[in-house]
Amino acid sequence: MILATTGVDRVDALVIWCGAVVAITGTLAIAWRATRSLRRIGGKVEDFVDDWQGTETRPGVPALPGVMSRLGGIESRLANVEHELHPNSGVSLRDAVDRVDQRTRRITPDDT
Repeated sequence: MILATTGVDRVDALVIWCGAVVAITGTLAIAWRATRSLRRIGGKVEDFVDDWQGTETRPGVPALPGVMSRLGGIESRLANVEHELHPNSGVSLRDAVDRVDQRTRRITPDDT
């Protein structure tokens, strides 16, 4: 490929350098645009990891517990609810309902 020249060495060198700068800048812009989706995915992965592990207290932002801590709390609350649904030591909600049912049967006639 034969390149046209102006005959002035400094102008020819300037044209070559300008072309190189444009080529490098264009390559960097294309690379930046191509990695945009990767950066976006990386940010989402970082958000997921923060949600999973929890975050420490920051100025103006309270600490958030991680998924495993929250699941432990849910299991504890669920165990308390299950305790109330089954007859046990006489202090559960189920025991109280059974006592009320027995008393109601004693004071009202059976309609069946």
